[in-house]
Amino acid sequence: MVLRVRSTPHGHIQTLKAGYGLTRHEWEWPVADATPNFGVITEPEAKAMMAGVDPSALVPTFRTHFKRIAHQIDQGAIELAIDSGEIIGPDGAAVPISEVELELKSGEPASLYRLALALAETVPVRVEPRSKSARGFALADQLAPPAFKSQRLSFAPTTTVDSALYAIFGSCFQQFGLNEPCVLDGDDPEGVHQARVALRRLRSAFSLFGDLIPAADREWLAPETKALAGTLGPARDWDVFLTELLAPAKAAFAVYPELYADLTALESAARARRHHAYEEVRALFASPGHTRFQLRFGEWLEGRGWRAQPVTRVSALLFQPLRETADALLRRRHRKAGKIGQDFASLAYAERHQLRIALKKLRYAADFFRSLYDEKPVWRYLHRLATFQDALGHLNDVATATRLVPLLDPIANGASARAVGVVIGWHGRGLAAIEPRLVSDWQEFCTAKVFWGHPGRSSSER
Repeated sequence: MVLRVRSTPHGHIQTLKAGYGLTRHEWEWPVADATPNFGVITEPEAKAMMAGVDPSALVPTFRTHFKRIAHQIDQGAIELAIDSGEIIGPDGAAVPISEVELELKSGEPASLYRLALALAETVPVRVEPRSKSARGFALADQLAPPAFKSQRLSFAPTTTVDSALYAIFGSCFQQFGLNEPCVLDGDDPEGVHQARVALRRLRSAFSLFGDLIPAADREWLAPETKALAGTLGPARDWDVFLTELLAPAKAAFAVYPELYADLTALESAARARRHHAYEEVRALFASPGHTRFQLRFGEWLEGRGWRAQPVTRVSALLFQPLRETADALLRRRHRKAGKIGQDFASLAYAERHQLRIALKKLRYAADFFRSLYDEKPVWRYLHRLATFQDALGHLNDVATATRLVPLLDPIANGASARAVGVVIGWHGRGLAAIEPRLVSDWQEFCTAKVFWGHPGRSSSER
């Protein structure tokens, strides 16, 4: 929550804001001066949010100083405000404000995105997911932009498939946008990781509900999100290589000077490649094409673009209760994974990689729908699935390390190749040691009870 008092040419305005991302709750009240006044807060929801807050304990955290030029668009349906100024922290440090803020006063949210798309065709703009207040708190606390994990979805028994699509696609889209500042900052690998997770969740949702999305929409959604994931991929690969593969191996060989020197040279070369990969991600995020995609997706989401199709037996499912559809989709994902993983012990790496992808899609689907089922069996299923999936993921990380070697600085390639051999060999020995447990975990997963089926019950599925 943010409590603000703004000085305007027409007097002081107190504002309470709640939420994050592009959709927020907001209340405003006129007040006598710059001192917060809780007495003017009469709306029940706003009062509930402020319950327990001591007015005397409030102190200013930061201030903003900017000039605003406001225009009313579409007969007042949208307010377009041009803000220019700065956010000032308690120590005097400042960051600039240079933004066009679009606020919906009435009508459909999709109209905001249409207007934003028109602006993006005229002037160079990019989407800023953080409010002025979020940037102000970060400045005051001297904090780097944080990474954001996905928020758990909550569906009622009466939720329709149509409403679930809006919530699921919106959750993925919001998670991706919120992680952009962290990615651009570049110091926290979790930003790239969570941005990739958001894209994987989104692409998994497209695949899961593919029959319900018009073909014309799939033709632009699939390649756009795939290209985004492809740009983020190298940055994440180098992050994983440096933090999860190289770092523990380097620590293990610290007592061997020659090997340690090779590993240090490898680290330097890998950091250079990581820097280059992050520069490519920053260039993509700053590009007009990326802004257009974000705004086009927002328009499609807010306009419920999946409704724009003929009424058929399949499209009629959009307005059916979600639970039955969720059962069928989870059953399909579970069976597909089981088919790919048959005779797991003899599967080659490529086949295990395909199984890992199928399990990831199953895990995302289960996470989307988990609120529809009893929590305990869902937790047991997801915990077992995540444990096995993580082990397969480590196998994939070690294989990726081999693929990364040719990308390193050729001057250091000799030492780098030797060092990579040490890293892969060290982790490979660990993988060999856990192979029997991996086979056992897969067999246990295949025979475990699933949580979908009849309400409140689990069922065994092979």
